[in-house]
Amino acid sequence: MEFFPVILQANGGGGLGGILLLWVPIIFIFWFFMIRPQMKRAKEHRAMITAVGRGDTVTTAGGLIGKVVRVQDHEVEVEISPGVKVRVVKQTLSEVEGKNKPAAKAIPKK
Repeated sequence: MEFFPVILQANGGGGLGGILLLWVPIIFIFWFFMIRPQMKRAKEHRAMITAVGRGDTVTTAGGLIGKVVRVQDHEVEVEISPGVKVRVVKQTLSEVEGKNKPAAKAIPKK
């Protein structure tokens, strides 16, 4: 706690320079650890949404897992069971697996 008053005394007692000296590192740290990763995740999500195609296996934010039957501008039609199709807004897709991705192997019990 005594570190900041020492810095302010070294800069002539505060003023605008002292305020900037305190807030600039705080803003940079906030941006680097919170805003930047969130922007990166949003960019990856947009790319995933635009790349969704027919035959892909998707997971919705609500937890439904199914295969994409039809793709429209803002919606996809997902078959969650044989003969059961639902329309889902693309933005609610949380995960997209390509149609060529192999199924995960079960872990054998010991």
